[in-house]
Amino acid sequence: MPAGMIEVTPSAHVFKEFDANRLSRRLSAVIAADTGAISLFTDQVMLLLQEQDGAEAKGFDIELALREALANAVLHGCKSDPGKRVECTVACEEGGGILIIVRDPGTGFDPLSVQSPLVGENILAGEFS
Repeated sequence: MPAGMIEVTPSAHVFKEFDANRLSRRLSAVIAADTGAISLFTDQVMLLLQEQDGAEAKGFDIELALREALANAVLHGCKSDPGKRVECTVACEEGGGILIIVRDPGTGFDPLSVQSPLVGENILAGEFS
């Protein structure tokens, strides 16, 4: 294996495609690229998820992931410009699946160009350059 590369073991999680016909609850919003708008939308999503079987046990994880995705969209995708917008849709699937989609007007990046954060010398790479 080349230097700087690590072997990735398969995930223990089971991934499956979402079936649009089984999405029972949905909440969509377009929010201003303002960090203050994140809590309002996240709180609404968490209320929706309280009604979803099985979501309560993962509530903290879901809320943290949603907040981080929205903050990333506001700060990086919209460059904190309140004139720009972030789109978010949360849908619940019968049986406990949750689908979260966050879109912003940013240019994005190629995830394959990012060095592995699991390799020691890459942890702070690019932080101070």
